[in-house]
Amino acid sequence: MSLVVNILQIVISILLVICILLQNKGSGLGSAFGGQTSYQTKRGAQKFLHIATIVLAILFIGIGIANLLLSK
Repeated sequence: MSLVVNILQIVISILLVICILLQNKGSGLGSAFGGQTSYQTKRGAQKFLHIATIVLAILFIGIGIANLLLSK
């Protein structure tokens, strides 16, 4: 059971990193060359990535706690 939880946590962590890297805020290379830095509402894919990041982060923390409890 612990092996399944470990593999699930690795998969979720990879998906979380991908979701974070796909989000483009104003702190990237585009803002260095005069990109827009004001806040805009999230629509479409940006909204989906934002929600997916939150869900994956909650799952990652929950599985981490479950992994801790199963290891004892």
